[in-house]
Amino acid sequence: MYTLIASADVPTTVTVIFSIFLTGLILCLALEEKLHAKKSVIAGSFAVICLLAGAAYEILPFGEVGIPSVPATQETDDHVTDHSEHESSHTVAMPVYIPAIDWGVIAIILGSSIFVDVTTKSGLFTWIAIKVTKASRGDPRRLLIFYGIMTVVFSAVLNNVTAMIIVGSLTVVSLERLGIREKLLAFLLIEGLLTNIGGLLTLISSVPNIIVGNAAGISFVTFFIKASPYVVVATAITLYLGARVFKIDKLKDEDEKNRAARQVMQFDENDGITSWAFFRFSTVVLCLFIITIACTSVLPYVKDLGMGYVALSFAMIMLLRYRSTADQFYRAVDWDLLGFFMCLFAVIYVMEWAGVLTAIGTGMKQILVAPGSATANARDVSTMLVGAAGFSSVTDNIPLAAMLANILEVELQTPPESKLWWSVIFGANLGGNITPIGSASTLVAVTIMHKQKLSMSFSAFIKAAGLFALVQIVLALAYVVLIL
Repeated sequence: MYTLIASADVPTTVTVIFSIFLTGLILCLALEEKLHAKKSVIAGSFAVICLLAGAAYEILPFGEVGIPSVPATQETDDHVTDHSEHESSHTVAMPVYIPAIDWGVIAIILGSSIFVDVTTKSGLFTWIAIKVTKASRGDPRRLLIFYGIMTVVFSAVLNNVTAMIIVGSLTVVSLERLGIREKLLAFLLIEGLLTNIGGLLTLISSVPNIIVGNAAGISFVTFFIKASPYVVVATAITLYLGARVFKIDKLKDEDEKNRAARQVMQFDENDGITSWAFFRFSTVVLCLFIITIACTSVLPYVKDLGMGYVALSFAMIMLLRYRSTADQFYRAVDWDLLGFFMCLFAVIYVMEWAGVLTAIGTGMKQILVAPGSATANARDVSTMLVGAAGFSSVTDNIPLAAMLANILEVELQTPPESKLWWSVIFGANLGGNITPIGSASTLVAVTIMHKQKLSMSFSAFIKAAGLFALVQIVLALAYVVLIL
């Protein structure tokens, strides 16, 4: 569980100053192309400024960190005596920005990226992509539907970042084989948006779901039953809008259909396979990877180590095949993306200590009319959902969800059946579709675009995704207010 940081004693002036810093970061990211600077450099510059200002205003938790030591045991002839109640600890000096970084997310991105890169060498992803392409019979719209559904399902059972990396890699292969690479940007954008919709499907699909669901006492089955109708409808509408906006048309002429079908049937999925033994090994490992990621929260020992450990472990398993040339895959890692995330986490961490996130939550609390009622009115539900979506589009939705859940549970004593809980869940997830920094998966989608030499700036993403985000949030409002 994410621990919310108390910042009640931070002066209002300090909170305002750091709010200006956060606004500056967002504006600079929006002007990324005009500044001719990488995201990691922009975020890194603000991280340096925020950390220095945090130290100057004495709001950061400097000091040594206590590390528990191994419990002492004493062996006797008959038994081993456990003295864990006298367990000692030692302290280590740790830079304040180290715990600021969500190393689990960094590990997932690094491990998944290496895993996918190595697995690609086996020809497995090419094989899957061609199989999907053949199933579409060369029809671009049908291919979009297939990949859209795959994205939602993968996002529901895996984490959004891993889903985007895998589906994005498959999409590149399919569109290049069909000779419609000009549609790649549209496909990747739609898939990035669908990762956040898929993240709404189950209680364990995203961290905000877990935080809010646990605070409200929502069971796994109840969460799925209530969220799945929205996910189905939102997915269908997003795919429909995507096809219309980006002109991804289905083949209408019979001659065109037959020509496309003959073309895809000429594709040989076995072309990229150089070693059947490695192909079969990669297939088994990919299946195990998906199953393990999906079951991380219930697997003994593994659940304590987390998804990042799983991603890095499977990456290492695949690297054994290229153990003497593993450095080629390290060079292919998107270090700009990792650097951006680490710096962004540091900035958000300082914002927590500066009281910026608390101010956001308090402001929302002040405008709610009857939050303690089991039947919250439409105004409160709408305010909470739109507010959560807006703020999660520019801040990390994990601490935001934790803060709002804490306000609802402790300060407002909101009953479990209140719709306000669902407002936070939907808002925190869908807010990631408003900006490219709103969620890790949309940022990964933009990164894949850049790797494929496709232009997509911060402002261009907002312009392209704005209609989709608006429709999804309006649909969520209607669903939560009128149906849940």
